[in-house]
Amino acid sequence: MQTITTIQALRSCIRQWRHAGLSIAFVPTMGNLHAGHLQLVSTAKQIADKVVVSIFVNPTQFGPKEDFGSYPRTEKQDQAALQESDADLLFLPAVTEIYPQAASTGITVQGLSALHCGVSRPGHFDGVALVVCKLLNMVQPDLLLLGEKDFQQLSIIRRMIADLNMPVEIHSVPTVRECDGLAMSSRNSYLSASERQLAPMLYKALCTVRDAILAGDKNYQAIVNQQLSVLHQAGFAVDYFNVCRPLDLALADEDDSNLVLLIAAKLGSTRLIDNVVLQAGN
Repeated sequence: MQTITTIQALRSCIRQWRHAGLSIAFVPTMGNLHAGHLQLVSTAKQIADKVVVSIFVNPTQFGPKEDFGSYPRTEKQDQAALQESDADLLFLPAVTEIYPQAASTGITVQGLSALHCGVSRPGHFDGVALVVCKLLNMVQPDLLLLGEKDFQQLSIIRRMIADLNMPVEIHSVPTVRECDGLAMSSRNSYLSASERQLAPMLYKALCTVRDAILAGDKNYQAIVNQQLSVLHQAGFAVDYFNVCRPLDLALADEDDSNLVLLIAAKLGSTRLIDNVVLQAGN
């Protein structure tokens, strides 16, 4: 596996692969890799000739009181994991390589970015869209691999790529979970031992609401409120728990057959997000 830190060297390598007629898949990450990230790499290896992984903790997607400074950075362990996973190239740029000067250009996916996480994290998805756009321009892959845990982020990037006619195909990969159901996340390392015991309740609440809907209950708010009470009593500070349409992430009504359940909550100081998708016929 090659490790490259500059855009110039990255483009030189990509150019050689292109001349050889090889297909390229790209997995963007912020590092502190876990099995969910490595599943993206494994899937990418199955569908493309070459796999590029980036590790970049992007400052523009963090708010002023968020955890940019303390976000886990585990480069040596990440490099070893990617080597073991047979990634072809690791792009490991410094902040000054991606943002040599303050960006004057921004990207806002209107509508989608203002919902759900966008309410409590204003500007977050603008930073995500900007860095993903920049990375796609640098790597110019055929395929972009993204996890489904960050469902709203996935939806926003899909819309950005469609709106800007970017020549890349998104391949989404299902959420990888711990054996007790907790969605894998780099921020899980923030949880204390007692919080880690409680954290799977978030997924359990999603599954309870899902099962009630599949059983025919259309009173979404009442079902959700029951689970909000359970989570609150356990110590969660729930940001939102919404039953939505998967295409535009608007709140669903009883006539919608395809649904996504979106939740975000703080447990102690750790913000957790998760989702469950329901499709007609499930």
